[in-house]
Amino acid sequence: MSTPVVLVTGAARRIGAAIARTFHREGFDVALHCNRSVDEARQLADSLNAKRRDSARVFPAALGDITAVQTMAEQVRLWRDRLDVLVNNASSFYPTPLESASEAQWEELIGSNLKGPYFLCQALAEPLRQRHGSIVNIADIYARSPLMGYSIYCIAKAGNAMMTKALAKELAPEVRVNGIAPGVILWPHSDEQMSAAIKQQVISRVPLQRIGSPADIATAALFLATRASYITGQIIAVDGGSGLNN
Repeated sequence: MSTPVVLVTGAARRIGAAIARTFHREGFDVALHCNRSVDEARQLADSLNAKRRDSARVFPAALGDITAVQTMAEQVRLWRDRLDVLVNNASSFYPTPLESASEAQWEELIGSNLKGPYFLCQALAEPLRQRHGSIVNIADIYARSPLMGYSIYCIAKAGNAMMTKALAKELAPEVRVNGIAPGVILWPHSDEQMSAAIKQQVISRVPLQRIGSPADIATAALFLATRASYITGQIIAVDGGSGLNN
């Protein structure tokens, strides 16, 4: 039997890289999607290939460009001639206050969080059906309860959550589709702008009184993809209990 294959979008860094490493440890060959972080994605591929020869490859594409998405999907299919799991992790995240939000910001945030994942699911539905595979979409707790000043991002993630439910119906019974809604997992890239006091204030609102880790999301993704054979159309909050406050 040939090796199972997973495609992880946004796999170069942070949560995406943790997901890629976790599936690789479980014996998957890993297609690593990236957009701008090509060097980091190649470094990750090199480290995975050092553990198991020719077990990872990088596939760059801008998710807001449907032609690029379709081309990447075809390249992934040609690489291994099978696909067992698709993890839609790639995401843009930044504030868009209503008074200053632009169309370009709308296109980027909707493109990476909703448009690209949807059309990637479309392009890869057939190989996933053939393998009775699984899709895991990384949503956000802010899809349910919006974050002030991040309206476009929250709208995109709310669409991502509904996409999970809609495609779970449409792709059943061959393909299961689930989502994960992370809470506070990593501080933003600009965390140097966040004082220790602000971080502690954020943590104080989490019932478990700590932030999570990328491994928490990766473990949940692996569970949904490989061990949750009777779960579909569900979005699991991995948030330390933050949803209890809403």
